[in-house]
Amino acid sequence: MQSYLTKGIEIRESLPADLAAIEALYPDAFPDEDLLPVVRELLDEKAGVVSLVAHAEDALVGNVIFTACAVAGRPEEVTLLAPLGVATAWQGRGIGSALVRAGLQHPMNARAARVCVLGDPAYYGRFGFTPDDRVSPPYPLPAEWRSAWQSLGLREVDPPLSGTLKVPAPWRKPALWGP
Repeated sequence: MQSYLTKGIEIRESLPADLAAIEALYPDAFPDEDLLPVVRELLDEKAGVVSLVAHAEDALVGNVIFTACAVAGRPEEVTLLAPLGVATAWQGRGIGSALVRAGLQHPMNARAARVCVLGDPAYYGRFGFTPDDRVSPPYPLPAEWRSAWQSLGLREVDPPLSGTLKVPAPWRKPALWGP
C-alpha cells in the first residue's frame, strides 16, 4: 500500500478499521447531505474503488474515493472522483488538495484516460479540471450544475472520449446527480 506524507499529514489507502471514522467524517463535512449510503456501498465494492484517507494528529481528517468507470462504447478506463470530504476543523489546510493529488497519482488512475468530477469549478480547476461537454454524466444535471461537471485528461486518446459515463451500481441513483 502506497503512503504519502505531506505537511504532517499521512495519506494512505483506507482500511476496514477506518470505516467508523469515515462514517463520522461525512456528516461533519457535509451536514446538509447524506453521503453515507453511497460511501458505504463504494467501500463495500471489491474492485474498481480506491479510497484514500488523510491522518493528522492520530485522527482521520479526510477521505476521497475514486471509482473506475467507462464511457459507453469505449475501451479506455475513466474514473470518477467523489466524494471528497475533510473534517470541518481541518478544512483550509490543504488536506483536500493533498488527497486529490495523491489519488491522481494512484496506479488505478495511471491506467485511466480521464478523471471526472461533479464539484466546484473554482476548487477543482486548480488541479486542471475543466468543464466537460463531451463526456456526459450518467443522469441529466440541473442547468445550474452544468459547469460543475468537469474532467481532467490524464492521457491522450484518439478519437477523443465522447459519450455517457457508465458508472457502477453505487452511482446509479438519480438523486446523487441532482438537488
